[in-house]
Amino acid sequence: MKYQTPVAITGMGCLSAAGRNLMENMASLCTGKRRAAPPTRFSSSHTTTYPVFETFENTSISFSQKNKAISRTSRLGLYAALEAIEDAGWTPRKLATKRTGVCMGTTVGSAMNNEEFYIKYRQGQNPDLEVIDKYLRSNPAAVIAREFGLSGPCQTIVNACSSGTDAIGVGASWIRSGICDVVIAGGADELCRVTYNGFISLMITDDEVCKPFDKNRKGLNLGEGAAILLLESEDTVRERKKAPRSFVLGYGSASDAYHLTAPRPDGCGLKQALHDAMAESHTAIEDIAFVNAHGTATPDNDRVEGRVLRELLPGVPFLSTKGFTGHTLGAAGAIEAAFTVACLEARRIPSSAGFTTMDPELGVSPANQSMALNRLAAISESLAFGGHNSALVLGLSNREEERTIRENLN
Repeated sequence: MKYQTPVAITGMGCLSAAGRNLMENMASLCTGKRRAAPPTRFSSSHTTTYPVFETFENTSISFSQKNKAISRTSRLGLYAALEAIEDAGWTPRKLATKRTGVCMGTTVGSAMNNEEFYIKYRQGQNPDLEVIDKYLRSNPAAVIAREFGLSGPCQTIVNACSSGTDAIGVGASWIRSGICDVVIAGGADELCRVTYNGFISLMITDDEVCKPFDKNRKGLNLGEGAAILLLESEDTVRERKKAPRSFVLGYGSASDAYHLTAPRPDGCGLKQALHDAMAESHTAIEDIAFVNAHGTATPDNDRVEGRVLRELLPGVPFLSTKGFTGHTLGAAGAIEAAFTVACLEARRIPSSAGFTTMDPELGVSPANQSMALNRLAAISESLAFGGHNSALVLGLSNREEERTIRENLN
């Protein structure tokens, strides 16, 4: 695969159950603080209560009148976008003068939060259409573009649990192709009752706090949140004299074509996505500091993912951060990409929350304690329903700089 020019990441924003911003999130990861609890935003008739990771909104931030009535998913995306824009040193007004695109991933995206409307409609009543109008105004990418007056390409990607990862990969391609000067790329998703009950019906939800890659794992906990990576072209970075926080070095995407929900047992789709991402970035195993795994804590996902990591990246440390955020669905890949960059910056990864006992069926274990890093690139990967797999290679330097820096570190 042809080597691709690294794409600068100049700003990041993130909120999840682990924190209202990226700094709070990383503090929770470092201290091992986990905030799983029964859901408070909806109720369920299940006799068993399954914990979730609910996100706190930053209610001190207000949006323009044109975005007053939007979904919670879109509000979460806006919070993260505002943080990323400020972190990058931009103002919304200045961004509007550039070719600025928006690429957002989501899955639930508030589409399933209209139960009351449909119940009344099926009963022959005439429910107020405001809830439908709100849904139609709540495309996450369109909301961000509308808030900041952006006129570049605008796309929302719905590709199950890899949506956030794919949005960053697509956004990077817009920069490389010269379509955009700047791209606001990431993902957002909210919790809702239908999703909660749906995952319980699939029997892949844990009634305790999840345990990714652990021998005794029973399933996932759902979460919600958003994250944004602000991507910039070389010319824009040079013009602003802005030092990038990191780079998107490579992106890979491949499908298993195997099952609606289960990953293919041999992990061929994930292997292809990893191969393509590393080939596009010209990285080798010895360049990779760690892998931020998808790590949902379901028996099938962790079995397949663990075996692939053992085979393709032997000896490379890995972890799952879903023990801190829950599975945030369409936001997961973006949140984990932001965590990956932040860990590279700190030169350290936290322990993989919830892990205590090695599963001999996997043959590998995630990090069980905080570890120092001496390499400048890492992988963030996503496995999605429908057999889709995506991977990003992220690095603190571009490829020309990295080998010299890594040799000095070693």
